[in-house]
Amino acid sequence: MLLVSSSGQEPRFLPTGSRQAQRTPPCGPRGGCRRRQAGVTAIGWLVLLVPFAIVIYAGIRLTPVYLNYMKVSRTLNALADEYRGGGATPESIRDSISKHFMIDEVDYPTIKDISISRDGGGWQVEAAYYDQAPLFYHITLQVAFDKSVTVGSGG
Repeated sequence: MLLVSSSGQEPRFLPTGSRQAQRTPPCGPRGGCRRRQAGVTAIGWLVLLVPFAIVIYAGIRLTPVYLNYMKVSRTLNALADEYRGGGATPESIRDSISKHFMIDEVDYPTIKDISISRDGGGWQVEAAYYDQAPLFYHITLQVAFDKSVTVGSGG
């Protein structure tokens, strides 16, 4: 039997019944382990990249939802600055929120979803709402937002 060496040495002949002649290399008859295990296969790349693609796609779908929340938050912070000196009433607060929402083109939440309640000497304005972003088919991502500010010192 002829045993071929992958190290470039001269082939040597072994007797047929010897133990070395019966042993085959673990990676094939020619010892090509490195050639067969060179890298990640196409299926391996799919398994690696699909979760990253889903997370990136979810981020793309959620970006408008968070941008809308930033507009709502900016409106409530501007409202607190606007009525810092006092003179706030629920009607004037709703009117100011309506104007800010119209300028910033905020469709959701509506003015009716903003709660205004008495808080000591001022008013507590709270925007607590859920927003959704479709992901795949019947799968949606739902995000809960809750922003509250205290406005004015009473009216």
